[in-house]
Amino acid sequence: MKRRIVLTGGGTAGHVTPNLALIEKLQSLGWEIDYIGSKNGPEKNIIQSINVRYHIINTGKLRRYFSWQNFIDPFRIMQGICQAYALLYTLKPDIIFSKGGFVAFPVVFAAWLRKIPIVAHESDLTPGLANRISYPFVRNICVTFAAAKKYFKNSNKIIITGTPLRKEILNGKRDQGLALCDFTKDKPCLLVIGGSQGSAVINQIIRKSLPKLTEKLQIFHICGQGKLDLNLKNIPGYFQIEYATSELPHIFAASDIIVSRAGANTIYEILALKKPHILIPLPITISRGDQIQNANYFATQGVSTVIQEEQLTEEVLLTALINLLNQTKIIQDKINALGYTNATDTIVDILRRAITVGRH
Repeated sequence: MKRRIVLTGGGTAGHVTPNLALIEKLQSLGWEIDYIGSKNGPEKNIIQSINVRYHIINTGKLRRYFSWQNFIDPFRIMQGICQAYALLYTLKPDIIFSKGGFVAFPVVFAAWLRKIPIVAHESDLTPGLANRISYPFVRNICVTFAAAKKYFKNSNKIIITGTPLRKEILNGKRDQGLALCDFTKDKPCLLVIGGSQGSAVINQIIRKSLPKLTEKLQIFHICGQGKLDLNLKNIPGYFQIEYATSELPHIFAASDIIVSRAGANTIYEILALKKPHILIPLPITISRGDQIQNANYFATQGVSTVIQEEQLTEEVLLTALINLLNQTKIIQDKINALGYTNATDTIVDILRRAITVGRH
């Protein structure tokens, strides 16, 4: 008998990307898959692009700060719960998988009301608000990092799994990455990733530093949609692209070192690929501080160099990159010792067991 799963999660690309790895695996196993998300979140375009059935519910945003919309959003959340409750009656899934984000809670609560088993996943070291609220209603929550366990009560529900990774990320070809921009094999490559939207601050520093950077490095620069600098398109050893899809595994494979934001999914990919790296987390002024916590944790593990955005200058970046190049082998050994691998198969096994145990 075919198993049927409903996945949910959204609000940012980070709440969707791990679901793509699971969907790929579940499709290969013949599972029937539906996705519940919001009308305007990034999850809609991402999921519809892979031809998975997508269902829209209304939802309010879960905020930690004051906003007049906080008075309206509880009604939107209630509406979303009612819509999810009706959808789940129609879809009749065997299990729910929630990646978090504000769209997930109505689905989780509706599934709990319908006695459908729920497995959730938390990527960050500190859980997001949606997963905190959802936690009492889930059978298990999978966490990427062991350090996240302390933020949840009842450790019997917590399973340390790592993060699901798309298999193509781990199977990139160095030669294909170099060929994308006519880079040579005899000069190390730096990959710069500014997050899903790109980072104006990181872009500016990289571009100001190009004369010195290109003396020692060839640079892949994923700069974000609308953030190309056409004045720099013919600089030898510098290749800029708004975003990378099918090219990304090959760019990863060709890169010797990486400069990146500190989103949990990106860090996990970097660690799984054993790449020495520098993390520049989003500042607390425009985030909940999760990237700072992620970055600082891996700095204490000895595998990440961290530069806070307010301390980022050309000189600081260049010094850090030179140190990274000089310590590449040491850092790779430390990353290897952490033992991070692809969690896709592990989470699929957890989903199977949750179905077997049955509805609560």
